[in-house]
Amino acid sequence: MTEAELRKRLETLRTEHRDLDAAINALTETGSTDQLQIARLKKRKLQLRDQIGMVEDELIPDIIA
Repeated sequence: MTEAELRKRLETLRTEHRDLDAAINALTETGSTDQLQIARLKKRKLQLRDQIGMVEDELIPDIIA
């Protein structure tokens, strides 16, 4: 992937992560009793965080000091 494609992918992942965060907050604030749905959303959010980290690592290479 090119750098531009990686940056676009990163932006998409971050947007989805924020959207999931808002959805989780909305469900917990309304007192939703659907704990399974909340757990699934949290799991997906963690997966997105891992993917964001991998894309960021590709964009910013390690520098050996």
